[in-house]
Amino acid sequence: MATRIRLRRVGRKKVPLYRIVVAEQTSPRDGRFIEVLGTYNPRAKQDQDQVTLDADKAKIWLARGATPTDTVEALLRKAGVIAAG
Repeated sequence: MATRIRLRRVGRKKVPLYRIVVAEQTSPRDGRFIEVLGTYNPRAKQDQDQVTLDADKAKIWLARGATPTDTVEALLRKAGVIAAG
């Protein structure tokens, strides 16, 4: 079972809002997921308001072998969950 940490769109038309979720690699983008780790709002005015994340859960899933997508990896680096570099 390969798991990915990725974005799941929940916003309405023209107003994107995403949940950061752990899902099976084969499940569709907005389909089944295992756990919600946080949210990402690309339209937020302040940078610190863009990402809300449960860092402890994210670290646990990374330790279990879940691989983040490129975008989520950048968000995790921004939040300090993954070391920059």
